[in-house]
Amino acid sequence: MSLAHNTPPKPRVPKQGVTLGLAEFNRIKKIMKTDAGITIGDDKVNLVHSRLQKRMRELGLVNFARFCDIVEKPEGKAERHKMVNSLTTNLTNFFRESHHFEHLGETALPPLIEKVRKGGQIRIWSAGCSTGQEPYSIASTLLSVMPDAPNRNVKILASDIDSDVIKKARDGLYKESEIKNLPGKLKSQSFEMMNGPSGKMFMANPVTKSIIAFRTLNLNAPTWPMKGKFDIIFCRNTVIYFDAPTQEKIWSRFRDQLTPGGLLYIGHSERLSGKATDKFEKIGTTTYKLKS
Repeated sequence: MSLAHNTPPKPRVPKQGVTLGLAEFNRIKKIMKTDAGITIGDDKVNLVHSRLQKRMRELGLVNFARFCDIVEKPEGKAERHKMVNSLTTNLTNFFRESHHFEHLGETALPPLIEKVRKGGQIRIWSAGCSTGQEPYSIASTLLSVMPDAPNRNVKILASDIDSDVIKKARDGLYKESEIKNLPGKLKSQSFEMMNGPSGKMFMANPVTKSIIAFRTLNLNAPTWPMKGKFDIIFCRNTVIYFDAPTQEKIWSRFRDQLTPGGLLYIGHSERLSGKATDKFEKIGTTTYKLKS
C-alpha cells in the first residue's frame, strides 16, 4: 500500500520551466503597449518568457499570474518599470549602418559647422540610443571633423526608455569585442584603454562625453521635454517595434522636432508613413531631409 499521501508536500520553487500562459502573455503585452507603445507579436511568447523568468525566480514566484498581479498594481510601479526594461530590445554596435555616419561626416555636418562658427548651434538627437554605441559613434564622427566642438555650442542628446542601458551608456565603458567596429583613428581619439578583470576595456574619454547628454525618455509619452529643435535626428530600428498608428505619430513628432532642412536617419527595416511622409525628401538610403 502506498504511503505517498502521508508524505508532506515539497515546497513549490520557481523552475526554468514555469509556463507563460496566453492570458498572462496578453496582460504583459497590454502593459508594454500602454507604457512603452511597443507592440509584442504573438510569436514572442518564448522571448518574453526567457527574459522574465530570471526575475520570477528572484521574486520567488511560481507563476506568471502572480507576477502580473504585482506589476498591474500601483505599488508595483518599480517592478513594472523593471519589466519594461527587460523586454526592451537593445541590439546595437558602433557605426552600425556605416553609410549614415559617412553621410553625417561628409555631407550633413560641414554646413552646420560653418553655422556654429558664426555663432549658431548644432543639436543632434540619438533617439533609442540603447547602450550608447550610436551617440558615441555620432560624437566620434563630429569630433573628427570639428575637434573644437566641446568649446562650441554643440550638443548630442541620447535617450532611451530603458534606464539600465542609459546607465551603461553614460558610463561609456566597453569590452574590446564591443568596440571592434570603431575605426582605429576614432578609437584612439575618443576612447581610453584600460585593463579590466576579463581583458582590455575602452572608456569614452571626458572630451567625447562632454558633448553628450544622456536621458531616460519614452518616445510614446504624451509630451517630450525638449524645448528646442534638432538639426539631425537618429532613430534607427526603434520605431519598428510600435504598431502602425504609433509609428505614424512618432514620425510626425520627429518632423515637428526638426529644424527646416533637418535630417532624419532611420533603420534599414523602417519606412516613413502617415502625414509626415509628404514633409520629407529622401536623399539617401534610409536618410531623409525635412522640406523647408
